[in-house]
Amino acid sequence: MSLVTTTAAVSATERTDYWHSLVSGTFVPLDVTLHEPEPTVGTIVSEQVGRLQISEVGAGPQTVVRSPRRIAQGGGQFVTLTLQHAGTARLTQHGRQALVVPGTFTCSDAGRPYRREQPDRFRFTAFRVPKEDIGVSDDDLRSVTGTLFDGRTGTAGVLAGYLAGLAGQASGLDPDTGHRLALTAADLLAVLVRERQGRPEPQAPEAAAATLARVKAYARRHLADPGLTPQRIAAAHHVSVRYLHRLFEAEGTSVRRWVQRERLDRCRRDLACRAGATTTVSAVAQRWGFVSPSHFSRAFRTAYGMSPREWQAVSRAAAGPA
Repeated sequence: MSLVTTTAAVSATERTDYWHSLVSGTFVPLDVTLHEPEPTVGTIVSEQVGRLQISEVGAGPQTVVRSPRRIAQGGGQFVTLTLQHAGTARLTQHGRQALVVPGTFTCSDAGRPYRREQPDRFRFTAFRVPKEDIGVSDDDLRSVTGTLFDGRTGTAGVLAGYLAGLAGQASGLDPDTGHRLALTAADLLAVLVRERQGRPEPQAPEAAAATLARVKAYARRHLADPGLTPQRIAAAHHVSVRYLHRLFEAEGTSVRRWVQRERLDRCRRDLACRAGATTTVSAVAQRWGFVSPSHFSRAFRTAYGMSPREWQAVSRAAAGPA
């Protein structure tokens, strides 16, 4: 359900302070300066999709500043991507300036100071993403903050189109679907970061180990998605499929075998859980990305020496009555 907050219900003399509280309460602590003698009514419509916050903002001329003092008050764990629909803006961060027009977008790191000036009436949609979901370092984020992106072409266009579509459907999504789609949004942003850096595939052992760790964390977040393929994993980390296979070969396995082993382990634990006594084997398999029940049963027997139903019965009998 959308959360609508607006200054329409307060007097013009109260709008400045009220708008400041709305903006800081919705995003992160900010200093807000309005540039009209009688402030225009401001409105924020927000949706929560998984851990992604989507907020459409419309208001009059103003400047928002994320100062060191405000950073100390919290919120530094977020990145905000702002897709401009109407009006212009100037974003300054990391010594760079981006002149924003409709159809473009910018990214700002709430863990570092920035300034966003809106000289006229505006409307934009802001997507607040937890940094840990993106899976890149703060230094990596410097490649996209304070930088203008064209939301109609290339990887930036793919990301902007996906986010715009997600914002349009957000209110009708169930929590599980929303969670998965939000993770995909974070993954697409990570692709943009790596593309912007223009990095070659890492070759040093320490770099390879770090990449493999990120790959595994990403895969574990997406185990429930049947579409989790080596191609998708490689694209999300801006490496080739060949390089991805090499990372897993160094551990004596393959991408598909590792993913299947992780899925089987989740299924094994769920089947043994007394709290899910009424859960069927096929439901557990589907929950963790197995499309074919027969394939799941064969893989489970190969891994654990018994069928899923046998494991379920043995585990619950050993646990005793609830």
